[in-house]
Amino acid sequence: MTRVVRVPEGAETLDIPRDTLAFLIVEARAFDAQVPMLEPGEESSPSDDGEVGIIQARSDDPTAAELGAAIDALSDEEQIALVALAWVGRGDFDASEWGEAKRMARERRTGPTRRYLLSIPLLGDYLEEGAAALGVNLTEDEANA
Repeated sequence: MTRVVRVPEGAETLDIPRDTLAFLIVEARAFDAQVPMLEPGEESSPSDDGEVGIIQARSDDPTAAELGAAIDALSDEEQIALVALAWVGRGDFDASEWGEAKRMARERRTGPTRRYLLSIPLLGDYLEEGAAALGVNLTEDEANA
């Protein structure tokens, strides 16, 4: 059964099912863990030459593709809530400003949400911190994602 995360005091809903949010956080953390591609000749030592690509972000990166596809699959309201949640987690808004954060996310939307969210360093942490600020603990859900 899919549960919808509720904002404290029941005033509004997060509009994202818990299991979906937990999956997005896990995927975002995997994406965040990757290091940027090195330019040729930037390896720190010859022993790094053959192994630097193991966790590097690439244009054909399946982790980015999976996370991006999951974001694209969200409804417009879910994407807006996800952006607002990242902003709450980053400290741009606090939990009491949840409605304002969603309003701003809706107004400032100019391009694909996928592209914007994938450009935020530490996205997974911000999403989890945003959920925690709203009184939602996703630790168990993340373990099952």
